[in-house]
Amino acid sequence: VQLQASGGGLAQAGGSLRLSCAVSGGTFGTYTAAWFRQVPGKEREFVAAIRTDANRMYYADSVKGRFTISRDIAKNTMYLQMWNLKPDDSALYYCAARLYWSVGYYSAAQWNYWGQGTQVTVSS
Repeated sequence: VQLQASGGGLAQAGGSLRLSCAVSGGTFGTYTAAWFRQVPGKEREFVAAIRTDANRMYYADSVKGRFTISRDIAKNTMYLQMWNLKPDDSALYYCAARLYWSVGYYSAAQWNYWGQGTQVTVSS
């Protein structure tokens, strides 16, 4: 399974961006998937996850109410819509996937497949 993240860029505080993650060699109808983010010197941080078997979404408290994770099975693509961006949202964003849901979904170590990352920079 290969993941390709895109859509990052520069936004002003209060603005919005939409990230995309295209998958090849598998389908988002089968795999459960997530978004993580990382800034230099810090660990990779959980942002949001979508559980395929139960069609449920999970969010970090820091993004709840501002970010929405979704997937388009026909396009084999996952999205992260981000609204009301804050400078603290600036990071390299990664998409991730695994075959089965894990109760440890918030830990980067639980995910098997990763995209290459797309940079999000929010100016104040």
